[in-house]
Amino acid sequence: MEEKRKFYIVCGHYGCGKSNFSLNLAINRAKQGRKVTLVDLDLVNPYFLSSGYKEKLETMGITVIAPMFANTNVETPGFPVNLNMVFETDNDVIMDVGGDDAGSVVLGRFHKQLADTDYEMLYLVNRYRNLTATAEETLEIMNEIESASRCKVTAIINNSHLKYDTSWETIENSLAYAKEIAECCKLPLWATTIPTYLYKDDRVRGLTENYPDAKWYPVEIYVRAPWETGEPDFDRM
Repeated sequence: MEEKRKFYIVCGHYGCGKSNFSLNLAINRAKQGRKVTLVDLDLVNPYFLSSGYKEKLETMGITVIAPMFANTNVETPGFPVNLNMVFETDNDVIMDVGGDDAGSVVLGRFHKQLADTDYEMLYLVNRYRNLTATAEETLEIMNEIESASRCKVTAIINNSHLKYDTSWETIENSLAYAKEIAECCKLPLWATTIPTYLYKDDRVRGLTENYPDAKWYPVEIYVRAPWETGEPDFDRM
C-alpha cells in the first residue's frame, strides 16, 4: 500500500535548529522516493533558504516555496503567493515556521486548512539555547506558539546541540530534559537528533544501551551562519 502524504510543521524557539532539521527531513524524505514540498514560513528571519540551497534542493526533486524577496535587501519579505498549493498537492509538505509566537502568527492564517490535514506539528527543543534551558521555560514558549498559530503540537523533538561543538556529553546531558518536557505535556518524544559524525561512531551503541527508549535521528549540519565558510554538502547524507 502506498504511503499517504505527510504534512509536517516544524516549530520552536529562535535558534533551536528548525531550519537545519527541516532541510534534513526534506532531503531524507526525497531520498526515500517521496515527492516533497519545503515551505519557508519564516517572515521574521527568512534567510535559511539561500538561492543556492533552493537550486540544489530542486535538483533533488524538492519543491521550494519561500517568501518573496527573501535573501535580498528588502526589509519585509512578502507572503509566498503560491502557498495555498500545499493544501492541494499530493507531495509531502514540510513547513519551517518562524521562531516563537511572533513567527507562528503566520501559521495561524491557515489553521482552518491545516485542520483538514493529518498534520504533525513537531516542537523542537534545545537545552542549550537561551530561554529554553529548563522544561518550564520550554513549555511556556510551546504554549505561546500554540496560541499564536491556533495549531496543536503533536510531538517533541530533542534537538539539543552546540552545532560543531556537539559531543557525546552534549547529547547525553539533554536526554532527561527532553523526557521531562514530553512527560509534562503528555506528548511523544519523536526523536533525539544526533550529528551524523557522532552517529556513525561505534559509541552510539553504548548510548543506545544506556537509553534503550531513545530514538535517534541523524542530521547533517547544512545551515551556515553568514560568517562561516564552505558550502553544505547535500550529497553526503
